[in-house]
Amino acid sequence: MIESKVDFASLSLFPAMRAQVEESWCRTWPQWGGTLSLTEYLAREVKMESMDHAKDGKFITWVLAPRDDPTTLNFMCSCETFKRSGLVAYPSSSTSEPNSVHEVTCYAIASVFTPPSKRGRGYASHMMSLLHWVIASRVNLPKFPEAWGAPPEQVAEASEGLFSCLYSDVGEDFYRSAGPGGKEGGWETRGAVSTIWDVGIEEGDDNGWAWLTQEQLNGLWDRDAGRIKKELENMLTSDTSYEVERPAAFVTYLPTNGVCGFHIPRSTYASDFSMAGGVWGIQSLNDPDTYACWSVDLRPPPPTLIITRLCASEETFPGLISKIRQAARRSGIGKVEVWKLGEGLRDIAERTGGQTVIRNEHLPQMMWYGPGTMGNIEWAYNEKFSWC
Repeated sequence: MIESKVDFASLSLFPAMRAQVEESWCRTWPQWGGTLSLTEYLAREVKMESMDHAKDGKFITWVLAPRDDPTTLNFMCSCETFKRSGLVAYPSSSTSEPNSVHEVTCYAIASVFTPPSKRGRGYASHMMSLLHWVIASRVNLPKFPEAWGAPPEQVAEASEGLFSCLYSDVGEDFYRSAGPGGKEGGWETRGAVSTIWDVGIEEGDDNGWAWLTQEQLNGLWDRDAGRIKKELENMLTSDTSYEVERPAAFVTYLPTNGVCGFHIPRSTYASDFSMAGGVWGIQSLNDPDTYACWSVDLRPPPPTLIITRLCASEETFPGLISKIRQAARRSGIGKVEVWKLGEGLRDIAERTGGQTVIRNEHLPQMMWYGPGTMGNIEWAYNEKFSWC
């Protein structure tokens, strides 16, 4: 039960000091550390914040703390944001206006955590409501609630986000209720869909395919960003039916700047797991626009190969998924999973043994700060590479 006596006006959201960052990691270790010792867990977090997806001010830990003691280690709760590059595509409003695709600032949100001793008082919900006010342009937000006191101070490395996304393991309602004015109007679920295959026993030769190491994937993601932009331009003129009707905009993260790359070292840190041959991706030599990359989910065992980014046509997809299953099998992995396949590929996946399910965990939720209504925004490329 949420206590009504909490004075939210006495609290605000602050970028964490270094000691607070480390305290937030110590708090989350018992729940998210898995098989890592505390020392290993802290070392992994230090390594992660030095990688391309997080360095140069893109990564910020936020704490909800008293206004009169913002550096306290006894803060109420914390979360993390990653500043990213994304694309937004606007269909033209008239035949005389061109469709347009723009690169924009956006945010990924992770590690929302309240220690057990402080739960049940509404702290995390209030923190998430305040978060809008530091990552979005305030001209796109409603009036700040007077009962909350003054808005949090803006931070130079943050703000100006056109959209933000997170992955909920506490259902749909919690983050949806954390709007910038409180109550409703927060993050909404989009496409919590997985397709899963058993790897089977089939083997095939590698003719026509190139296995890719982690180092070789960087160039692939750079080219992939250009492909995504072109595909978004095509979406604007396509008659295809989308998840929401008549989108006011299509949005996506880009896989570059380490966004797709950090999954591999994070998932394998301090483990003895390795992919057979050191391969983390594959590309068709006959059709270079057919490719995929992956990481691995070691918890809970047995491990699952998680496809982080996949690009294929209906014609090339069966061959691609066959090779991915082969890579999993050679590495002792029993299952392959991909998030949010397109409708056409989903039908083919079922014919190749894939089972499509609605996930009840890692729910992708999105918040839109631009023109139009939230329900009229399509999250394109809602794949695992976006997760953090």
